[in-house]
Amino acid sequence: MTISLRELAPTDTDACLQLFHETVHRINVRDYSAEQVDAWAPVEIDSDRWADRFDDRFAYVAVEATRIVGFTDMTRQGHLDRLFVSADHQRRGIAGRLVERLFQDASDHEFHRITTEASITARPFFQSMGFEVVREQTVRCRGVEMTNFLMQRTFKR
Repeated sequence: MTISLRELAPTDTDACLQLFHETVHRINVRDYSAEQVDAWAPVEIDSDRWADRFDDRFAYVAVEATRIVGFTDMTRQGHLDRLFVSADHQRRGIAGRLVERLFQDASDHEFHRITTEASITARPFFQSMGFEVVREQTVRCRGVEMTNFLMQRTFKR
């Protein structure tokens, strides 16, 4: 089935939240403990706060038929905040298409770089998209420590 990309609509945020929760618990659990994934994607997340984080950002969804199978968002300062693809749609080029769309936004707005904080799981993907590790870091999420990587992709003008 064909996957299309479109801008995120306010009505998409609940589906994105569900996709995020399922993906972390099905995919990221390979690299993080149960305690860590429960802190990262708890059962109870304030859906209004979640939705508010998309405000004034570049945000896109990948859609198959009518189902959201991936999403991403980036701040107006060039920080790629979230990139998630359904556990059932991994390795089909969806994440790459979403990031390429953000690269276009970066070019259109003359960003010099995009940063992200990549999980252990996502690090190889981001490296394949031209991001470099700035540093490994330990972050706290709901009181639980976990490792991620500050990464950046620079653009020549």
